[in-house]
Amino acid sequence: MWHLVVALCFLASIASSRHLPYFAPLSHDMVNYINKVNTTWKAGHNFANADLHYVKRLCGTLLKGPQLQKRFGFADGLELPDSFDSRAAWPNCPTIREIRDQGSCGSCWAFGAVEAISDRVCVHTNGKVNVEVSAEDLLSCCGDECGMGCNGGYPSGAWQFWTETGLVSGGLYDSHVGCRPYSIPPCEHHVNGSRPACKGEEGDTPKCVKQCEEGYSPAYGTDKHFGTTSYGVPTSEKEIMAEIYKNGPVEGAFLVYADFPLYKSGVYQHETGEELGGHAIKILGWGVENGTPYWLCANSWNTDWGDNGFFKILRGKDHCGIESEIVAGVPKN
Repeated sequence: MWHLVVALCFLASIASSRHLPYFAPLSHDMVNYINKVNTTWKAGHNFANADLHYVKRLCGTLLKGPQLQKRFGFADGLELPDSFDSRAAWPNCPTIREIRDQGSCGSCWAFGAVEAISDRVCVHTNGKVNVEVSAEDLLSCCGDECGMGCNGGYPSGAWQFWTETGLVSGGLYDSHVGCRPYSIPPCEHHVNGSRPACKGEEGDTPKCVKQCEEGYSPAYGTDKHFGTTSYGVPTSEKEIMAEIYKNGPVEGAFLVYADFPLYKSGVYQHETGEELGGHAIKILGWGVENGTPYWLCANSWNTDWGDNGFFKILRGKDHCGIESEIVAGVPKN
């Protein structure tokens, strides 16, 4: 009898350590479970042609790394709307609506930065300057202060590099837009598609080449865009909202669990699954859906992920740490 009790306790401890219910990541069972429970979002297969190693590699943000000095008091006396979408607020800034693709590289820390920086350059010039700031330049040329390139990095280091060293222009893979377009190709998330499968072996950090691609002018050094200042935003719902409302989208980072890659619509809240790693994204607005407050975010996993590349995540509860590592900055005019 005693051996039976011990065995049962052992089995119970295993079940507890797995945070039951447990489902294999990216599985039909996990999708079905999420869609059957009474939650605020719907799941589906965004990575039908990818393995878990690839998805884990996409989560390339090293959380709780170096911090920028925080900027306080931005929300004081400011009346904020119940909902806000930077795409509608600044319609003359096309980069706000753009979804990029980081390919098989843990470069989300760089993408979240250059996406928000591109938007802010446009916002702060009242739409007069539209530029796609180069993820390639940041990923390949920012050294130890940014981390380890495709093997993970720090959003804070990315924004500091922008203010200290500057970043050139550069569009999507094979776009030939700007000085240094992205050189890592996108891969195919789905079974039937023309791109190579997402296996995760590709995507070594590109070399830092301080020259523009052939046929582009001005020269590399002349093409640089700088920030006047970069800073952290306090872990405060109102301060983050005020920062977006006044200056444009920000970069955020959070802990990804195995259910997040399955997001299709609604307001994401973690329901099941193991930790996969830290991930950086762009936050461009907020709102309330069916009574649930959310942040509106742009991911860098192509438009065939989630809601055409965008997603919503629970707001006001620091869910998965989404409000703990917000960084931003002001462009130099």
